[in-house]
Amino acid sequence: AEDRFYNRFPCIIITGKGQPDVATRQFLRKMQQDLKLQVLALVDADPYGLNIMSVYTRGSKNMSFDSSNLTTPGIKWLGVRPTDLDRFKLPNQCRLDMTEHDLKLGNKLLTEDFIQCNPEWMKELKVMIKTKEKAEIQALSSFGFQYLTEVYLPLKLQEKDWI
Repeated sequence: AEDRFYNRFPCIIITGKGQPDVATRQFLRKMQQDLKLQVLALVDADPYGLNIMSVYTRGSKNMSFDSSNLTTPGIKWLGVRPTDLDRFKLPNQCRLDMTEHDLKLGNKLLTEDFIQCNPEWMKELKVMIKTKEKAEIQALSSFGFQYLTEVYLPLKLQEKDWI
């Protein structure tokens, strides 16, 4: 937000800062449902990033009784995706080895309906598990402070590179 990315690419930028809270989930649903806005997710390239997207997409188990009001089923995965690590030539020192816990969660996610019904998400998750590599959004700053907003996001948006 500091570099006013939204002036160049009209958008609403929201951060969930970790696990999605109810207010953010309701807001995203309203934006998609009432305003017909496309919702794109930028999460870490790890099983937890995908898990966070799943809460936005299909709801949480703890609040399953109200998931019809709290889900954004049409959310698209903009990044950071496992295939982006090579595509954008992310340096090896910015890539992290997946832990056993990461791999366990990744393999569990492979069995989830929301992944299985999206072949492109399934492919990305399989790449992550096969390479045993993950990366945080902040890893993109290894190319410079504004790489995310000056190069990565504009390119992804111009190419409509979301799944």
